Amino acid sequence: MSTQIQDKPSGQPLTLKDLHIENPRWCAGCGDFGIIAAIKRFMVDQQMVAAQTVNVSGIGCSGRAPNYINAYGAHTIHGRPITVALGLALARPDLHIFIHSGDGDALSIGGNHLIHGINKNFKCVFLLYDNELYALTKSQTSPTTRKGHATNTQPFGTLLEPINPVRTALGLGASFVASTTDWMPDHLASTLGAAFQHSGFAFVHISQRCPHFDAENFDHKSSSWFSFLKHPNGIAPDKRLTDKTECIEHNPSDIEAAFRYSNAERRYYGLFFQDKNKPRYDQILHDLVEKAEKKPRSKILDRYQLE
Repeated sequence: MSTQIQDKPSGQPLTLKDLHIENPRWCAGCGDFGIIAAIKRFMVDQQMVAAQTVNVSGIGCSGRAPNYINAYGAHTIHGRPITVALGLALARPDLHIFIHSGDGDALSIGGNHLIHGINKNFKCVFLLYDNELYALTKSQTSPTTRKGHATNTQPFGTLLEPINPVRTALGLGASFVASTTDWMPDHLASTLGAAFQHSGFAFVHISQRCPHFDAENFDHKSSSWFSFLKHPNGIAPDKRLTDKTECIEHNPSDIEAAFRYSNAERRYYGLFFQDKNKPRYDQILHDLVEKAEKKPRSKILDRYQLE
């Protein structure tokens, strides 16, 4: 990572220029550009301290995200960013942790870790970049590839119905489940804000375009195929599109309605569910450590000595 990261605020306001390292190297039109821009915009709006912010990623196109944000970061191995992030949360509870994971990274090889990350409910913002295929490996079928779509691994069309990320997160008991897109910057920024304020594992599903390998997916020029979920306790619809599609009133505390919207053929964007009272594994462990009997290091192993 960059050596320009400061350990404490310098007194000068954080700017987008401060967060710039190099121009991202993704295909032209990739939705990842919009996601990175939204994160930087959010960090500036919040005036976050770079030295207290960590971006953790797995493998895939989204895996390069930490390389393009002038904060601390870790580009880990395939499907394991959650385990690294949990270690950071336990060792440094003062950090702001963002996890970047693709649909293959999170729902295929990393599926087991997603289960336990959601269950442990440690404090982080988990961003699922979902372009519905493996793009870094040149258009292979991923867990979310729509049925019938031709890929290099299934050239006659994908054979199975895709995994539904939002429904999966709800079923695993996630304490925060939201969905947004890379091409709606205001809604994406609002979703990041709501996720960041949540005390627990904030699961954010992002519909992400891949025009190089699947240009026909996600018609970002039309809004007829999706609706917004809105509520005073939820995420406001994108102002540019409220008069172009329907906005559904949905209380994010209603888990049954959240499942209904996640199961619908129509897409919904917004806050599906939030439980602010679910216990946090990291907080429980920190409390145990705080209450534990204090001993000098030389005495820690005394109880294992034979009489």
